Amino acid sequence: MCRSIKTLRPPITPEVTDEDIRAAALQYVRKISGFRAPAAHNREVFDHAVDAVAAATQDLLNDLRIRGSATRQPSRP
Repeated sequence: MCRSIKTLRPPITPEVTDEDIRAAALQYVRKISGFRAPAAHNREVFDHAVDAVAAATQDLLNDLRIRGSATRQPSRP
């Protein structure tokens, strides 16, 4: 569906930044909603969705276990 969103887990990407996660979340919400930029009356719900997807993405990356790795992804502040 969102082919241009890059993979954010090792070994593909050794270090994932908050900006990487936010950009992926924004792309996802844009794709799902059909809006590149929402109208003013939808801005709050759009931004909330981006924040929620970014948080879920961070949780996923923090909890993934990578085969051949003794530990999970390091937690990020």
